[in-house]
Parts: sequence; C-alpha cells; structure tokens
Amino acid sequence: MSRKKNLFKEFVHSNEDIKEFKNFSFKDLINGRILTRSLVVAQLPFILFVVFLGYLYIGNHYRVEELMKEISVLNRELKELRYEAITTSSELMFMSKQSEVLKKVEANGLKLEDLTEPPRKLEVSK
Repeated sequence: MSRKKNLFKEFVHSNEDIKEFKNFSFKDLINGRILTRSLVVAQLPFILFVVFLGYLYIGNHYRVEELMKEISVLNRELKELRYEAITTSSELMFMSKQSEVLKKVEANGLKLEDLTEPPRKLEVSK
C-alpha cells in the first residue's frame, strides 16, 4: 500500500502551493513573478516542450505555404509550356501540308515538280 501512496504523492500539492496560487494577481503576471512560483517552475520542462512544438508547428505552416506558392508558379509555367507545345505542333502540321511545301519550293526557285501520276510499286524477281 505504501508503494501506491508513493506513486500518487507527486501529484498531491502541499498547502503552501495552493496558498501560493490563491494570492495570484494580475500584477504578478505582468511583472513576471508568476514564473518564480514553485508549481510553474516544476512544470517548466513541459512548458518549454509545448513552446518548442508550437515553434515547429508555425515553421511547418510557413514552409507549406512556400511550397504551395512554388507549386502554383510551376503549374502556371507548365500550362504556358503546354500551350506553346500545342501551338508549335499545329504550325508544324500546317507547314508540312503538301500545298504549303509546294508554295515554299516555288518561292525558293527549286526545280522540283509535283507528281502528276500516282507512285508505282516496283517488283523485282529473283
């Protein structure tokens, strides 16, 4: 039974601790005396841990915002490049039409002629 009492003894506050917080005032909070009280000093490692977690949480939030902005910029750039690729491929298809090729050949003065009869398949016998 004494072992059980020892386990819970650290959670039981003395009368001095309770009286110490009964005399709490706003002035003590402002001038920082609340940080010197025994209950606050005992909980200081936990308070520092919670502050550290808050710092990590805020830092993580800012990092995620930066990444979201970067993703937005990259998506906008990807759209522009996609539009440029579509435009380039449509121009290439237009330029490779037979009528456009014929116009360019005539404009450059090359002595090439358009086929008047369809091509034939040559068969070679062995």
